[in-house]
Amino acid sequence: MSNDWMNDPALAGIDRAKLEFLQALVFESRGLQRERMLPFLMAVAKRGQADHITFSNEEIETIVSVIKKESTPEDAATIDKMMRMHKNKG
Repeated sequence: MSNDWMNDPALAGIDRAKLEFLQALVFESRGLQRERMLPFLMAVAKRGQADHITFSNEEIETIVSVIKKESTPEDAATIDKMMRMHKNKG
């Protein structure tokens, strides 16, 4: 995924540092095997906390909708599944 998604007008109200954090997450996670993904995500979450990067529910929903526009139908379905799991957890 290129960083063009970060220029979507819907994201204008979200801090650029948050978007860059997400972009770095995408690039760093490429090629990770499934069993390495959870430790990677836990490390990323810790780094986000250390950098005081948090996302409101509205920011998450906006970012997800923009990313889904750039995604394949299969990736969009995976994103939808993850969002349902996230909502059921919270």
